[in-house]
Amino acid sequence: MKLTIQRITALTPQDRLDLAKVWPQIDISQLEAVLSETQRLYAARFNNRLLGGLQLEIRGTQGKISHLTVREVTRRRGVGQYLLEETMAQNRALADWWVADDGDDDQSVRAAFMQACGFRAQADGWVR
Repeated sequence: MKLTIQRITALTPQDRLDLAKVWPQIDISQLEAVLSETQRLYAARFNNRLLGGLQLEIRGTQGKISHLTVREVTRRRGVGQYLLEETMAQNRALADWWVADDGDDDQSVRAAFMQACGFRAQADGWVR
């Protein structure tokens, strides 16, 4: 099956289990409760399982991405970059992109990843 990037508006029981592995520090029920047109969830799906995700907050023509994470066992295969690129492609109306420094990962690894994706560093995250 092909890797797909999807906007998730409602979680299945399996989605909840998968996202708990992606984001063990996040209350998945609370995340699901705030999903809306301006608070979105995008996930990478392969063989009906979620491998990674990101949260997108929309303010006018600005998109703020947070909690961009791919499961440890799936990293270094292009999933994160594909997730980021496809999320941006699916939201072409947004002109400005910012990825929050949410402190979830090793910051040197995050910085190298964001630079490879064409973002530049600033004090509180990365912009493109």
